[in-house]
Amino acid sequence: MAVDVVSQEVEFGAVLRGIPLIFSATWGLFSPKGIDAGTDLLIEHLDIQEGGTCLDLGCGYGAIGISIAKCTRTATVYMVDKDFVAVDYARKNVEQNQVPNCNVLLSNGFSHLPDIQFDLIVSNLPANVGKELLQIFLTDAKRHLKPNGRLYVVTISGLREFIKRNFLSIFGNYQKVKQRHTHTVAMASRT
Repeated sequence: MAVDVVSQEVEFGAVLRGIPLIFSATWGLFSPKGIDAGTDLLIEHLDIQEGGTCLDLGCGYGAIGISIAKCTRTATVYMVDKDFVAVDYARKNVEQNQVPNCNVLLSNGFSHLPDIQFDLIVSNLPANVGKELLQIFLTDAKRHLKPNGRLYVVTISGLREFIKRNFLSIFGNYQKVKQRHTHTVAMASRT
């Protein structure tokens, strides 16, 4: 592949939960050529409710948050990422998919979020960040959920038991929502 091709912006279409969307991305962001299998599995198995306050944690170019916002026009969706390039593309994708109920913020996890409690937090957790950071994300997520708020994550299936142990330790509950060979979607709720 020539360098001039790699440096170009990528645009692709995807149908998520029956809704056609257009995404722009660039090399260096996660899955720049299309929706990855884990993200697709998570989006398809979320229990999305109208009127809630939702967070896409580590939003990348915005596929999960935009899908939630398109499914629930009365929800307020926040999308955060620590990568300023991801935030720029998420903002671009919010605009081109016409989802005014999305707010995109640069934030390392929860560090730069306004003081908000969420009904729903979702994340495609990266496998390579280390167990300590994953535990911090899960603990912070619990603190930022409203009572009965839910956290959905998708991970590679090799992390399934780690997520189960930590959900049970931090939240006191764990539900395996869907498992495929490579990925698992899990949910915990704040009681």
